Amino acid sequence: MIRGRERTAIIQSLGAGVVPSIGLQHIQVGRKDEVEAVIRDLQIVEQGASSIRFIIGRFGSGKTFFLNLIQNVALKRKFVVVQADITTDRRLHGSGGQPRSLYSELMKNLATPSRPEGGALPNLVERWVGDVEYNITSSGGDEEDVAKEIQRQLSELRELVNGYDFAKVLSAYYEGYRTQNDELQHAALRWLRAEYGTKTEARNDLGVRAIIEDADIYESMKLMSQFVRLAGYKGLLVSLDELVVLSHRLNNSQARNNNYEAILRILNDCLQGQTEGLSFLFAGTDDCLEDRRRGLFSYEALATRLASNRFATETQKDLSGPVIKLDSLTPEDCFVLLHNIRNVFASGDRDKYLIPDQGIAAYLQMCNERMGAAYYQTPRDTVKDFTGLLRVLEQNPETGWADLLNRKSNGAKQQVSDTGSDSPDNLSGFRL
Repeated sequence: MIRGRERTAIIQSLGAGVVPSIGLQHIQVGRKDEVEAVIRDLQIVEQGASSIRFIIGRFGSGKTFFLNLIQNVALKRKFVVVQADITTDRRLHGSGGQPRSLYSELMKNLATPSRPEGGALPNLVERWVGDVEYNITSSGGDEEDVAKEIQRQLSELRELVNGYDFAKVLSAYYEGYRTQNDELQHAALRWLRAEYGTKTEARNDLGVRAIIEDADIYESMKLMSQFVRLAGYKGLLVSLDELVVLSHRLNNSQARNNNYEAILRILNDCLQGQTEGLSFLFAGTDDCLEDRRRGLFSYEALATRLASNRFATETQKDLSGPVIKLDSLTPEDCFVLLHNIRNVFASGDRDKYLIPDQGIAAYLQMCNERMGAAYYQTPRDTVKDFTGLLRVLEQNPETGWADLLNRKSNGAKQQVSDTGSDSPDNLSGFRL
């Protein structure tokens, strides 16, 4: 069943060349082994461990789609998910507020199973406070008992780096919740989102001695992972896209190395079991990983840890290491993908298909002639153009799909026909 909201979001997103945030299950194709590998990571995190993965592929190969898919899976498994794109102004290390800006963006995009679209930090904190209050008062306790239970649960966080102030801020939120002081609650949320610029302002509003600064974002992520588990969730998934910004848009080598050092610290902690309930996903290109001059492999400690298993082959993969390389889609995968998009346009009704299987095969043949192997190695343009084709057919029902393709091919050697077998067997025409 394809809901109208999902249909609209998918069509608009694919038409713009971006990944839809909802309805991914309707167009997913391939990546079965890779998805299962990351799901195993989530299962490990549910048991109190940690994990880290680097999702590597060409531009347009489906990295962002893969991240969004895993985020949806994590939400269904009762994880809290935070995600952001790395930019020159939002990165893991910097001295001008860039790390704090990245952390703020992650917290703004925080998603829970009940609020998958993001912006769920207030709901997360209020739900925890409400659950504690309900459990205590339903057993005959009063406000003092609730406050004691809040303090007891937060005592676990105080043992962590910056945990004392983190716990104090949550206590302040409860005080605002209890007294209906919206300003105090808002101040606590501002602190949790790293929106305070000075310690003085935070001390005046909340009575805390510290704020989340550039050097604190990783420790704050670990604190948040412990808090979400305290609130009844399985763990925290941190999803960071556009890792290529660090490798190929930071021109200062020292700035790159500082960011790689931050990644190395996270990698070491996750691999050595130094964190709990925390999973990281980084997405980047092949050059971002393997470029010995600017990429992650330019930092020797990362190159050693992220090197591929030399005994693995294309047919005998090793998906247990930190790096997952997204293989190119096969021509058959491309056909299924476009078939799924056609199904979304028709809202699942086969009688409303705008183009037959023969038309999909002809379109892919045209893509192969125009782009060669690139049409399935980086399917973004293929999908975007196909969505545009279906949009024209939808709005101009009198137009035949063959006429549109022949017009687009603009003098190709062999024009397509709208007659013939309506069967996927026609895929033989564009297999490589």
